[in-house]
Amino acid sequence: MAENSAAAGLSVGIIMDGNGRWAKKRGLPRTAGHKKGADVFDDITRYANEIGVRAITYYAFSSENWSRPKDEVDAIMDLFGQSLKRLYKYRGENNRVVFLGDRTPLRPAHQDMMNEIEHDTSTRTGMILNIAVNYGGRQELLRAARQIASEVAAGTLAETAIDEAAIEERLYTKGQPMPDFILRTSGEQRISNFLLWQSAYSELVFTDVLWPDFTRNDFDAAVREFRGRDRRYGGV
Repeated sequence: MAENSAAAGLSVGIIMDGNGRWAKKRGLPRTAGHKKGADVFDDITRYANEIGVRAITYYAFSSENWSRPKDEVDAIMDLFGQSLKRLYKYRGENNRVVFLGDRTPLRPAHQDMMNEIEHDTSTRTGMILNIAVNYGGRQELLRAARQIASEVAAGTLAETAIDEAAIEERLYTKGQPMPDFILRTSGEQRISNFLLWQSAYSELVFTDVLWPDFTRNDFDAAVREFRGRDRRYGGV
């Protein structure tokens, strides 16, 4: 049951890495790895909801990923569109869906679906499902800084009112809990411009498992590793 789960109440960020390597190991095109990774996304999201995770944030497509080959980017966007259609089912699971990142370069049809899904789930009280698309942590902070500068120039925000809370109010994750831990798959040990402000005191958990091979047991293992950490927040 969720109330007895070690994951209950946690906020988790996931960097889904290793799709391309998974496909290469099998002699398949990289797009096959992304497709399998999308299936894993569905399963882990469903599991996280079942065990009481408070919020889960997936790094689906970074602002730097546009530099990949066009055919791969196009395939990823096709899969994203299919995933958006599947996301409608989360309406019945009391999940609130939020998209992080600048959506303006995305396909108009995708933007329309994103707006509709966010609107229709905005009052849900269950797990928060964040999907970072065309997202970068530096870009998010720059966006917040520009908003603050504009408000100060307009006289609607006093310079003395600029504090951490003011910045957090202008992030994509406004009002959400900070991630307790950030998980990255595939053996890479970096955060790659993901949730830079939000992860200031997050634990970092790394696994060698490639994302398309990631299972519910692997998620449980990550939670156990996190629970074994001593979080001191700068104290002793």
